[in-house]
Amino acid sequence: MRTLNTVIVVLAFSCALQAQHDVSKKYYAPTDPLVAAKLEQWQDLKFGLLMHWGPYSQWGVVESWSICSEDEGWCSRPEEDYIGYKKKYEGLQNTFNPTEFDPSKWAKAAAGAGMKYVVFTTKHHDGFCMFDTKYTDYKITDPKTPFSKNPKANAAKEIFNAFRAEGMWAGAYFSKPDWHSPYYWWPNFATPDRNVNYDVKKYPDRWENFVQYTHNQIMELMTGYGKIDILWLDGGWVEKLTPERIKGYINSPDYKFMHIQNQDIRMDELAAKARKVQPGLIVVDRAVEGPNQNYLTPENQVPKESLAYPWESCMIMGGGWSYSFNANYKTGRELVHLLIDIVAKGGNLLLNIAPSPKGTWDKEAYERLQDIGKWMDINKEAIYGTRKIAPFNEGSIYYTRKKDGSARYILYCLKEGEKMPQELTVTGLDITKNVVIDVLGYKGKVSYSLSEKGIKIKVPNVLLKENNLPYAIVFKLR
Repeated sequence: MRTLNTVIVVLAFSCALQAQHDVSKKYYAPTDPLVAAKLEQWQDLKFGLLMHWGPYSQWGVVESWSICSEDEGWCSRPEEDYIGYKKKYEGLQNTFNPTEFDPSKWAKAAAGAGMKYVVFTTKHHDGFCMFDTKYTDYKITDPKTPFSKNPKANAAKEIFNAFRAEGMWAGAYFSKPDWHSPYYWWPNFATPDRNVNYDVKKYPDRWENFVQYTHNQIMELMTGYGKIDILWLDGGWVEKLTPERIKGYINSPDYKFMHIQNQDIRMDELAAKARKVQPGLIVVDRAVEGPNQNYLTPENQVPKESLAYPWESCMIMGGGWSYSFNANYKTGRELVHLLIDIVAKGGNLLLNIAPSPKGTWDKEAYERLQDIGKWMDINKEAIYGTRKIAPFNEGSIYYTRKKDGSARYILYCLKEGEKMPQELTVTGLDITKNVVIDVLGYKGKVSYSLSEKGIKIKVPNVLLKENNLPYAIVFKLR
């Protein structure tokens, strides 16, 4: 018999699933006025940094997933001995020693690029904690970890403090599943997939131990790490199953069958406790439809259309989410165009940079941040504090507006080697009266003419003669 506690449902896990964190079709606006106000501020920030980091960086492998016994296809193990591999993976704790870790250098580079908040992986699915929790010894500050002797061993605290010093918000990524905890993957049973590996209805005390373990660790982060602005939760299969959620799983054609259970960790209670000590805290319970997903997070993709609720695309700068040796990085042009595309559609960009096992970033990461920063220094007013304006974009042209209505912006994205056209015809903006048009970063007003089809802008000669134009030219209408 199928119940909410043990049910065969359809659950995806492939590269496609990793991009499907925007599956929730209904958005629940926050009722707490402090959260609503905080969310409005967050929508002004537009640009943040995500970092996946842990002992797995030593191997340059995908974070956590290689110890999951599902046959994912996109994440394989180099050995056929699963038990032996998992033991070696967990043994990476014994050699993790990122002695070149300097979060202040990261924070300065991120702030220089115009990033306004950071989301750091305090714990991924493998259960290794990058903070000084007292509830497990599988952590960066445990004596078995060589880096524990370093004064910066409590990596999460060091990172949050460094980024706050640059005026940025602090966000804590936290995995709800924990594949190291005996209360989630009980050694008494095999681990057939990503889910809890025992019947929670049959062993309710063990599951309650896991609930308390999860609450305790999150409350450590909420009470011992300064101001936390965002609690970014991953592992959406750890949720309270409802008939609607079961139906949603079963009706999805992209999913494969897997054993899943009602993994209720009492999110309403947890969010309320967290907000008692962090008023206005934004909670992002990813891919779980309900009041604890304050904004949605399409993963490694940009929606084709604007979304009707607050959202953030988390994207990889280069390589994978975790550190990759010899990673290929997106170009500065690609990254600026990505930011423009997302902001024009009303979203935020959370850009992932993965630290190395030494605790460093690749030089390419710094170079890309500098590239973005140079563009943002001139054009940031078309990004921060803006909102979407239909039709969002037309070809190489994108639109944003100040939320107070004081200005509108036309952002023209230039391809590599492209020169500005002599005229720019814009049909997407409703202009019924005279406006003044400027080009950000260039002096002098811009000539234009109106017609029934829209506005025709005469591009200034200084732009036509310029051989090294920035990645995008911004026209301001006021």
